[in-house]
Amino acid sequence: MRVLVVGNGGREHALAWKLAQSELVSELLIAPGNPGTAAVGENIAVGAEDVDQLLALALDREVDLTVVGPEAPMVAGIADRFIESGLKIFAPSAAAARLEGSKSWAKDLMGRAGVVTARARRFDNSEEALAYAFSLPEGSFVIKADGLAAGKGVLLPDTHQEASNAIVSMIDGNAFGHSGDNLLIEDRMSGPELSVFAFIQGEHVSAEVAACDYKRADDGDEGPNTGGMGAYTPPEFWTPQLAARIRTEILEPVARQMAAEGNPYNGVLYAGLMLTQDGPSVIEFNCRFGDPESEVLMPLLESDLAAICLATAEGSLADAEVQWGSSAHVGVVMTSGGYPGKYHTGLSISGLDEAGLVFHAGTSVNEDGEILTGGGRVLVVVGSGEDVSEARDEAYANVGKIEFEREYHRGDIAERALGSAAAIGAGTKR
Repeated sequence: MRVLVVGNGGREHALAWKLAQSELVSELLIAPGNPGTAAVGENIAVGAEDVDQLLALALDREVDLTVVGPEAPMVAGIADRFIESGLKIFAPSAAAARLEGSKSWAKDLMGRAGVVTARARRFDNSEEALAYAFSLPEGSFVIKADGLAAGKGVLLPDTHQEASNAIVSMIDGNAFGHSGDNLLIEDRMSGPELSVFAFIQGEHVSAEVAACDYKRADDGDEGPNTGGMGAYTPPEFWTPQLAARIRTEILEPVARQMAAEGNPYNGVLYAGLMLTQDGPSVIEFNCRFGDPESEVLMPLLESDLAAICLATAEGSLADAEVQWGSSAHVGVVMTSGGYPGKYHTGLSISGLDEAGLVFHAGTSVNEDGEILTGGGRVLVVVGSGEDVSEARDEAYANVGKIEFEREYHRGDIAERALGSAAAIGAGTKR
């Protein structure tokens, strides 16, 4: 069948790489894609948020299945448009995608489903938000943009002044556009974080899988939040007992509640969780695979991704095989110096051919076919092994084979899983 992947980042490269391995896929299109996806399929210059043109493309090329990577087109209703036109698509409806599109809507749904999450209050007025924030102890809360903010809309102020700056910039200063017109002030939780993923179709929840990612820019979880600096799987604390608890207390109740309310979820559900002293609690839901979690999960998936996505789109996920492997994978993000602030692009990248499994996140290509930096997050280098230590060694060894001017990466990805304080990789100066 002819499959269309929507998106242009490292997640979409990983999805395209996995889909290309399926015997079901005879032709793979990626819109708009990147230099990495060009090696496994045909890139087509249609933007990931241009739903009208994506629909026209799918109809014109007689696409049998569309797999959507990023969240913005899901929230914009790409699934609804495609289904109305008789096309099969792996993505939740706009109504179901509100799980990610509106944090306050998701909080309300969790309340109705009996799912544990931190207490939060919603504000659209900076004066009221400031008054509430100043009534709370310093460092006891987080501030979140209600809408989509490319993974950067969560701020953790340690002082009231930092909270004040965040609230004013978000509501009055338009720091996140309309996504920050409303914000949540939420109790800050503590404990290990993990990302849990499952394919969902209606009330059916597939086998779940977990990974850990790193949001802060610098070693030791210091610096500003980013779209993600690395990931690894499996988490050192992931057990069958924990997986069963997350399934019965979070994933299945949410799937049942959405189906009961007439908004059945079809796609992959990403639960960002914190393991508090009282058990797992939801930080947020996302309606797609994570990035950079996808880059370590796709090599772990032993089943046919195309078959899973097709079954979900056709309503037969319960009959599909979803099998995750037992190996370990570590992904290290190589960024442009200065990210997530200002950075330069157009810099030559060398060493890619010697570096093993590498997913392109923000690259471009010049007229001579040379790969250049094209974004803040440039590459995701993935190492694999029987355990996290072995996978981590391979990832950092391959990072060392790639060079571009002002390259930066964290040196402590997956370090905590080793039970050692000694870093194997060393972050370079930004």
